[in-house]
Amino acid sequence: MNRSNQAGGLARYLQNIVPVSFELETATEFHLVGTGPARFRMKLKNELPRRELLRSTSLALGEAYMRGDIELDRDLYEVLDLFMGSMDRFKVNESALYSLLHTSQSPKNQKREVTSHYDIGNDFYSLWLDETMSYSCAYFRHESDSLFTAQVAKTDHILEKLQLKEGQTLLDIGCGWGFLMKRAVYRYGVQGTGITLSREQYQKLSEEIREEHLEDRLQVYLMDYRELATKGWQFDRVVSVGMLEHVGRGHYGRFLEAAGNVLKPGGLFLLHYISAQKEHSGDPWIRKYIFPGGVIPSLREIIQLLPDHDFHTLDVESLRRHYTRTLQCWRANFLTHRAQIETKFGEEFARMWELYLAACAASFHNGVVDLHQLLLSRGINNELPMTRTV
Repeated sequence: MNRSNQAGGLARYLQNIVPVSFELETATEFHLVGTGPARFRMKLKNELPRRELLRSTSLALGEAYMRGDIELDRDLYEVLDLFMGSMDRFKVNESALYSLLHTSQSPKNQKREVTSHYDIGNDFYSLWLDETMSYSCAYFRHESDSLFTAQVAKTDHILEKLQLKEGQTLLDIGCGWGFLMKRAVYRYGVQGTGITLSREQYQKLSEEIREEHLEDRLQVYLMDYRELATKGWQFDRVVSVGMLEHVGRGHYGRFLEAAGNVLKPGGLFLLHYISAQKEHSGDPWIRKYIFPGGVIPSLREIIQLLPDHDFHTLDVESLRRHYTRTLQCWRANFLTHRAQIETKFGEEFARMWELYLAACAASFHNGVVDLHQLLLSRGINNELPMTRTV
């Protein structure tokens, strides 16, 4: 097939995926894809083989963008927002990508996968996260809220739902850099325990605990949630923010069992995680380059497991639109430091991470994914307020 036929074939293929008209430009050709005024122009510097698109549309387009083979005449998020709602039209050859989409869920491999993302370096994340180093959906109470204000509000939103009281014990499964735990210790006077698989997060939080003389009020451990069964711990409250996505389909019951086993009867569990409408094996590009092994649970598959582990559902809240804005804030910060990131990690890395942030923002905006907070009790709790105040 000559280059002319290849470009025409690509135009026809993309027309079935992108629901708006756009211009496709190659070194030798120009195509108007679709009908009506073009919404953007895509310049393709090198061939994009059809076989790669059929193997995985997201991998083919994502890798081409990373290489710099795709240039757009419009903001990346704005372009992605035009067609991310049509991701169900993307092609995925699951048999050809089986090893990518179905990785081992052993503790050793999951630790390797998690650390490959979170241990890129605290210096890297500090460039585009806010001062709280919160790497999860913020909560924008007001239109004028800064990212920092919204991340503090998210933390308070969670802690208020947990109805904390002085002297209670709180476990954070996947505690990140520890802002939520420290906030709980300072504001509510609880005894905090956090666990993480990230050595970078563990070391930073450990240093801050020592610097702030919190050793008798807050502990952090480098450990897998599956190790909780060996500790004999009991907590009044358990929280997990943005960790369930790393557990893996087939292990959600085990995760809930681990949380339930360390939670006192009547205790509360706040589960905050990215969710999907339907069960899905994951996006190949995200799994290869951003979150190896990451799987987004559907809301219904978690809800249906709760009774098996004596969890009663008290509240379910969607923060989907808050995550769109959070990601837009992160991307703005990322772009501010783009030159610095590119100098340290290279242009392909910088393009990859900007694509990740923009694509996720567009995915939340289009409802491809959601963000849910579930407030649960272990067994019956009749002591909580009867009305929702947060």
